[in-house]
Amino acid sequence: MRDPQEPSGGIHPLLAGRFSPHRFDPSAVVDDRALGLLLEAARWAPSAGNSQPWGFFMARPGEPEHDRLLPHLAPSSARWAVDAGLLVVTLTRRHFDDTPLLYSEFADYDLGQAVAHMAVQAQALGLATHQFRAFDLEGLTKELGPNPGWVIVSMVAVGGAAEGPPEGRHRRTAAHLRSAPWSPAE
Repeated sequence: MRDPQEPSGGIHPLLAGRFSPHRFDPSAVVDDRALGLLLEAARWAPSAGNSQPWGFFMARPGEPEHDRLLPHLAPSSARWAVDAGLLVVTLTRRHFDDTPLLYSEFADYDLGQAVAHMAVQAQALGLATHQFRAFDLEGLTKELGPNPGWVIVSMVAVGGAAEGPPEGRHRRTAAHLRSAPWSPAE
């Protein structure tokens, strides 16, 4: 009998094999070609009205930009993120410059699409991604100084996984995903 936690035979292996490592191989490099392909994958993500309200601040170990990010990592993420071959700060454009006018009410959703495309491309390149929010948002915003209307949302560590998927990894079933948001009929 098929384990309900295992993907069906129809899901693409890139999706089925994706996991968020808690250890990266510090010797695994994200080279310029891979970096370009990650950005290209994000570029092709769908967005409301083709607004593409996302941007990225990317830094690899040994680059001055990388040193700007490290002090803002929370201890829980610093334990593993520092060994990734690339750190990505994700930003979205929520407003038109300094105004309260929305650039796109779907900006965060669209950014998520771009990051998902990036994660699948990384998997195709033999790299792993770990998305996280364990960092000092205020300090990092002050450090990077995004343009008006732009906000930092999350970070992504990209690199060679130093471990495989965790044993007994639990995923909700497809049936649960479909029924979870609804109240049971009375």
